[in-house]
Amino acid sequence: MNSLESPQNMEQSVPPAEESSFGDVLRQFEAQHKSVDGPEAALAGTVLSVSADGVVVDVGRKMEGVLRGDLTALPPGVSPGTALRVHITGRTDDGYYSLSTIHVEKVRDLSGLQSAFESKAPISGTVVEQVKGGLRVELAEGVTAFLPASRSGVREMSDLAKFVGQPIECRITKLDISNPERPDVVVDRRGILEEQASAAKLQAFDLLQSDSVVEGRVRSLTEFGAFVELFPGIDGLLHVTEMSWQRVEKPSDLLTIGQQLQVKILKINRESRKISLGLKQLTPDPWTETLENLKQGDRVRGKVVRLAEFGAFVEIAPGVDGLIHLSEMSWTKRVRKPGDVLQVDDVVEAVVLDIKMNERRISLGLKQALGNPWDSVETRFAPGTVVEAAVTSLAQFGAFVDLGDGVEGMIHVADITREKRIQHPKELLKDGQKVKAVVLEVDRDKRRIRLSMKQLEPTSADVFLSEHPVGETLMGRVVELHGNSAKIELAEG
Repeated sequence: MNSLESPQNMEQSVPPAEESSFGDVLRQFEAQHKSVDGPEAALAGTVLSVSADGVVVDVGRKMEGVLRGDLTALPPGVSPGTALRVHITGRTDDGYYSLSTIHVEKVRDLSGLQSAFESKAPISGTVVEQVKGGLRVELAEGVTAFLPASRSGVREMSDLAKFVGQPIECRITKLDISNPERPDVVVDRRGILEEQASAAKLQAFDLLQSDSVVEGRVRSLTEFGAFVELFPGIDGLLHVTEMSWQRVEKPSDLLTIGQQLQVKILKINRESRKISLGLKQLTPDPWTETLENLKQGDRVRGKVVRLAEFGAFVEIAPGVDGLIHLSEMSWTKRVRKPGDVLQVDDVVEAVVLDIKMNERRISLGLKQALGNPWDSVETRFAPGTVVEAAVTSLAQFGAFVDLGDGVEGMIHVADITREKRIQHPKELLKDGQKVKAVVLEVDRDKRRIRLSMKQLEPTSADVFLSEHPVGETLMGRVVELHGNSAKIELAEG
């Protein structure tokens, strides 16, 4: 007999993770255990008789063979006509072939494995040992298969040894039965595990329902939200706008990776398998209480929390913001950007202009809370009232002056002076110059106040009368006669 290698030595000879060569390795290993009679000693035989002295087998040669000694390796129910595979170990004293019971086995029926391979059906097996590059698995009919480590479903190589002696479920990925005695079989376990995980995922997904509350773990954070793992392999998106009734700048301000939390399923798309989650829905909605107690025309007080191009957002209650549009910031001037009037953290008083319940929008007015200065102009600037004001701007047709509270008056170019005719106000006036003028006309609806400077200038008659008191005798020239009256020029003009 040739010396035999130990199983440990054989492991070292197995090429790592080469599925196609494992059958060759097994054949090499078993070839070293053959009888000295060579490969031709492995024969198909037929049982001729069974007695206490042994089993006589027809091996297709001139002489029969005899099985003696330990017959426990024989399949149960052996009787005349049973087909056996036998190995010749030598000759008996009376010339019969001496057959070995150690290697006796029933003719294998590999049709079951062939069917499983063709249909890709899962089969059961038992891990018998760890070899280089994977595991050796014993299947039905005593067939040994190779399970590569990469297809074992184990992440760490150190965990492979734990499977020895354990039953597993696998699928045949390679089957070569050209030599039924030594079939070459490779199996896969990872694919089975992945299918089971996928099936479990589908089952768990089907159990999820909209509006239900589930527990999950924050798996990752992004700029727009958080992905929450509800079941292994099943994530839902918790958008940043659904995290709190108050504005959240970034998800990391509120959540951490690994955090356990309860969320509400807002929407399930079963076709794309996308799940939308909500966190704020598990707390009272501040809009409900606020809108129930708020009506148009109410005055509210709040802090400016955010500026936008079109206006400023004011928090009038925790989680409830109202918008002051640019057009509602001033009665008297055009506001081009909210920063010209308000700043973040300013506390302001505003009037509720409009409430849209369904859209959760509240429109606020800042100027309405301050009062409209034009409401009282007819009283404050009645015609004939003399005012003193600073020039704010000059135009071709006149000058604008500041009357206070954002109210402006206009002096037409023809009403600036009596002394001479001017083409442009800048001939006599400049920005910031203080002037006196009298109110000529007030139009509150059109927001116009007309002023005149020349009305306050003395006329030639005013100068003459101031120089000549009543009773003084004067010389004059008759310029017109009208019946019994005459017009006399006392001085120029």
